[in-house]
Amino acid sequence: MEKLIPRRRFIGTAALAAAALPAAMNRLLAADATAPAAAAPFDIPIIDCHIHLYDPTRPQGAPWPNKENKILYQPTLPARYRPIAEPLGIVGAIETECSTWLEDNQWVLDVAGADDIMVGTVGDLEIGTPDFRKQLDRFHANPLFRGIRYGNLWRRNLGAGLAKPEFVADLRALAEADLVLDTANPNVALLADVVRVSDLVPNLRIVVDHLPQMVPPAAGSADRASYDASLKAIRERPKIYVKVSEVLRRVDGKIPTDLEFYRARLDEIYDVFGPDRVLYGSDWPNSDQWLPVPAGLAIVKQYFTGKGRAAAEKYFWRNSVKCYKWVKRRPSQPAA
Repeated sequence: MEKLIPRRRFIGTAALAAAALPAAMNRLLAADATAPAAAAPFDIPIIDCHIHLYDPTRPQGAPWPNKENKILYQPTLPARYRPIAEPLGIVGAIETECSTWLEDNQWVLDVAGADDIMVGTVGDLEIGTPDFRKQLDRFHANPLFRGIRYGNLWRRNLGAGLAKPEFVADLRALAEADLVLDTANPNVALLADVVRVSDLVPNLRIVVDHLPQMVPPAAGSADRASYDASLKAIRERPKIYVKVSEVLRRVDGKIPTDLEFYRARLDEIYDVFGPDRVLYGSDWPNSDQWLPVPAGLAIVKQYFTGKGRAAAEKYFWRNSVKCYKWVKRRPSQPAA
C-alpha cells in the first residue's frame, strides 16, 4: 500500500548522505536484487508485528490489493505465512488491517484464531463515529484484538479528527481499553499529529508504522523543522513506539541488500526511539514488492544483533509484549 520513493528524492536526503557516496553506490547497486540475502534462524525468538491477512477470492472479494497487482493479488493467510516465517525463527505474528470493511475485523479474528502462529490483530474502526464504542467493545471481547490503525490510509486524516471532541474521547476509550493506536504511512504532518495525540491522551500507546520508508525533508526547509521538532518530542514520550519495517529501497531498479546502505537511516531512528521502543515487522506480503521476507530480516538482524543480545531481544520480541500485550498461544512464543 505504501508508495515507492523516487531515487532523486531519496539520494538527496541529508540523513543518508553517507550512503550516497559514489563508491558505495556502485558497490551496493552491483548486487543482484533477484537473489535475496540469507537470514538463518537464530536463538532469539521473533514476533512479527506487521503482516496482512486477506483473501481476494472470497465471494465479497477484498478492498485491497487490486487485481492489477500480480504479486499481492492472491490469498494471504497464515497457512501461506508459516512456511516462510518459521524457518527464520519467527514464532508469532500480529496482523495489521488492510480493509475498511467492518466485518473484516471479525473475518481476521476468525482466521487468526484458527492458527496459533497469530498472536494478535490490529483492526480498523472509524474513530469519532457514533458506533465506535459499540464496535470497540464487540471486537475487544476477543483477546486477539490488540488495537486499531488510523492515519494516512483510506483517505483519513488524524490531525483533522483531533479537532473534534468526540474523536479525542474515542482515543481515550481506546487507551482505557489498554489497546494500541497504530498509524499508517508516516509523513511530516502525521508525525506532528502523533505528538498531538500523545499530548491529548498521554496513556495511549502509539505505534509509528514503517518509519524507515519515510524520506526526511531537506535540511533547512520548514518541513525539516517540523520533522525535527516532532522527533525531539517523540524522544521524550515512552509510549510512542516505531516499527523498524519497510527498510528496503529500490534505486535504479536495484534493491541494495547491504546494511551499510541503510545504516544512517536506522541510526537516526534508533537514536530517537532507543532500544525500548523499536519493533520488528516484515510487512508481509507487501514486502514481496521489494524482496522476500528473508532479505529484509537479514538487514535488521545484522543491525540489531550488532548492538548486543539485549537490544536484539527487545527489538525482536520483548518490546512487542510491552506494546501490544499480545496473546501467547504456543510454547515457542516467549513470555515477558
